[in-house]
Amino acid sequence: MTLDDITAFLAANPGIERIELLFPDINGVMRGKWYSPDGIDKLVAGKVRLPMSTYALDIMGNDVDGTGLALATGDPDGYGWPVPGTLATKPWSPSPAAQVLMTMTTPTGEPVAYDPRSRLAAVVERLAARGLTAVVATELEFYLHAPGEPGAPPVPPKGLEGAQVYDMSAVSSLSPCLEDIQHACAAQGIAADVLIAEFGPGQFEINFHHTADALAMADQSILFKRLVKGCARAHDLRASFMAKPYGGDHAGSGMHAHVSLIDRAGSNIFDTGRDGGNAIAPTLRHAVGGALATMRPLQAIFAPHANSYRRFQPGAYAPTVAAWGLDHRGVAVRLPEISGPGARLEHRICGADVNPYLALAGILGGIEIGLDKTILPPPPIEGSTPVTGERLHHDWLSAAEEFEGSALARHIFGEAFHHAYTQMRLSEIAMLAAEVSDVEYRTYLHKL
Repeated sequence: MTLDDITAFLAANPGIERIELLFPDINGVMRGKWYSPDGIDKLVAGKVRLPMSTYALDIMGNDVDGTGLALATGDPDGYGWPVPGTLATKPWSPSPAAQVLMTMTTPTGEPVAYDPRSRLAAVVERLAARGLTAVVATELEFYLHAPGEPGAPPVPPKGLEGAQVYDMSAVSSLSPCLEDIQHACAAQGIAADVLIAEFGPGQFEINFHHTADALAMADQSILFKRLVKGCARAHDLRASFMAKPYGGDHAGSGMHAHVSLIDRAGSNIFDTGRDGGNAIAPTLRHAVGGALATMRPLQAIFAPHANSYRRFQPGAYAPTVAAWGLDHRGVAVRLPEISGPGARLEHRICGADVNPYLALAGILGGIEIGLDKTILPPPPIEGSTPVTGERLHHDWLSAAEEFEGSALARHIFGEAFHHAYTQMRLSEIAMLAAEVSDVEYRTYLHKL
């Protein structure tokens, strides 16, 4: 992004009072600064600085000692740079404001290893070296709920207390907020496609247009989360991308990713018709094999928090084993199409609480490993056949420990990131394990 780009943007949007500089951290939390439009020259000159350890703060915003960052190294600054194409207005803001995504380099000009965007960029570059480009699209689910006290359970919007899948009246009842979400997407260049009511009370899903730019897809996905929360507040609602905000039979929220790969000629290498056949293309089988082989080792990426694992229980609307099938929504990897330009796989285990950069880095990294090692998946699940396969982790600690010991995870994300991420997860696990929950008091305090 150049100074001319920013100057033209401000000329087209007079009255902007501030530009919010957004650095998404490892947890997907936006860190950053407010900048005056008078200081825009600094945005493109590398004069925006933040400690590099900012990316590795825990979910509460604290430094994690085990990472070896922050004061252990003097907490040096990195240099911030605006991400091209992400400078946009904030339609939900009560005062005229804009925002822009930022990425960070070290003082010597290298990508900061803890920047989630840099981890996805590294995988994209490895695919490019093979002559391949990922075409991706994500689907994100979220809940809208009534405002309440901090720390209190969510309460569905009035009139939306029950199941509502594909219910048009559910969409209509919240149409002012949902329409503002769509308008804000258009204003920010977020290519939202279809919006539907999902199973849970006040739960909705947005589908994005596919793009041959995985980084842009992750940018849009993480900006969409911020946009939804902003629009919800403007309508006296709250929005959450928590993986399972309601207990019982209510559905959790996920982030599915559709992926295909095109070669230098622009042909889809997953298309079974490329070689005149009608069976599943070998490249697609190997991609599925890699996705399944890395699913458990990377589950701590795809399901990063304690609440994430409430989805991986029987009857919780999320896959619980590493299995695959053709157009089968009960499996972890689904093949919606196997021929033509739309031939692709759908990776279905991420929670909506996932960091989109890390999710796509893990998915694409697994596919790359599948192609490299020509990994063959087990037989697909067909029809009403019971879904069987390697059991996914149903508890957080097991997932974190497998990630910690995984050479595949180190290969995909790099040694420095792998260490920091492991320590962040283990620290969060220890922090929450030390808390006595309300349900424990209700169950045990007066009976034992």
